[in-house]
Amino acid sequence: MTDRWLAAWGLGSIAFGGASLLVPLYIVSLGAAPVELGILAATAAVVGAPGAIAFGRVANRVDSRRPLVLGTLIGVAGSLAAIPFLTSITAVIVANAVLWLFVSSVGPVLTMLVVDDTPESAWSERIGLVNKYQGYGWAGGLVLGTVWPFVGGRLLAPGAVTRTLFWVLAACAGVSAVLAARTLPRPAPSAHVTDERAVRRVGRLLANSGRGVKGATFVFSPNRLYWTTRGIDPRRLADRFDPALTTYFVAGLFFFTGSAAFWAPLPLFLTDAGFDSSQVFALYLASSLGSAACYEAAGRLSARYDVRRLQSGALAARGVLFPSILVISGLGVSVAFGVAGLVLALLGVTWAGIAVIGTAIVTRLAPANARGEILGAYVALGAIGGGLGGILGGWAASVGYLVAFAVSGGLVLVGAGLVVSLEALADPREESRVSPSDVLD
Repeated sequence: MTDRWLAAWGLGSIAFGGASLLVPLYIVSLGAAPVELGILAATAAVVGAPGAIAFGRVANRVDSRRPLVLGTLIGVAGSLAAIPFLTSITAVIVANAVLWLFVSSVGPVLTMLVVDDTPESAWSERIGLVNKYQGYGWAGGLVLGTVWPFVGGRLLAPGAVTRTLFWVLAACAGVSAVLAARTLPRPAPSAHVTDERAVRRVGRLLANSGRGVKGATFVFSPNRLYWTTRGIDPRRLADRFDPALTTYFVAGLFFFTGSAAFWAPLPLFLTDAGFDSSQVFALYLASSLGSAACYEAAGRLSARYDVRRLQSGALAARGVLFPSILVISGLGVSVAFGVAGLVLALLGVTWAGIAVIGTAIVTRLAPANARGEILGAYVALGAIGGGLGGILGGWAASVGYLVAFAVSGGLVLVGAGLVVSLEALADPREESRVSPSDVLD
């Protein structure tokens, strides 16, 4: 397999990354209330799970999977091209749900193409390379949103700058589809990976592969959800939960929901604080880069120190940082921008610890014969928290930003308290017995 198609995938990821923030900013410009922003975030999270699972199952039943990837990229391009013509907030919310249905659906199918066309010994390298290009693309979308107002502002009327960026992103997705049609792998149907042991290995690789810049603000991974939940039997899974694991899952529901509740109304808060779209994109990029820079360090720390204290510490810091963003309201725009950038970068750092160490904790607490299923349930928990948090954050912000960010921070702090109470994680001698690489074995 050549690497030419990776450039096409990276170009499509530019569209994904840019759209993740451009659509919320667009409905803010249309006059969206906090509740509507919450619904926007919640629907994007909720459609991702069934979309990834449905497309994955379809891909398992067809001889050629390439048309599914191309179709989803074309769907992304069409959705992005259509949104600027919509002036109804409800219509934009529906179009955004369709957009993220396509974005969520393409990941599992693309992974199938990668593993079908690659020897098993090279799967880890290839999956890591795909994630790297996706991360570069996602970051590129945020960078494009940061610089576009300066470039477009010199060439276009003020009201056309945001709408034109939609079409630029749509063009990225469209060109990506054209390039992908020429370069995507063409594995024979006989090469399709269907053996359950092989599927579990793919799930393990995805669970432990490096996270990119996207993970700080869009933490739900439909691709991981599809591969790690294949073959789960809910009745058998329920028998695998002991009190410690149940407590950690309850903690996860709190901190996943609290995190989503913070991000849902944030674009409106930053806009009300006086930041333009370029500055908001830059702030989100700071958070994403903060995470990306610390994922490896978080993995090293989790192998050396008490994961209970590391995880609860990262959660406590995140819970305090959420409401601290309110301090920018009383500052001048230039000073507020610097303070907001620091807060969001630190939030990215805390997420790196929560995401990586969380995988290690679930791996350790799960029974050896059900680690894969438990991890899949944990990924699904993130999707549930994303949906609940989006609605909660929008509703709370309709009362006031202080309420919204205090609620989001409080939920995360409750999660921190539950984690620190887990005596099952306190013995450092357990560190060497189970590592995240054992997941799904």
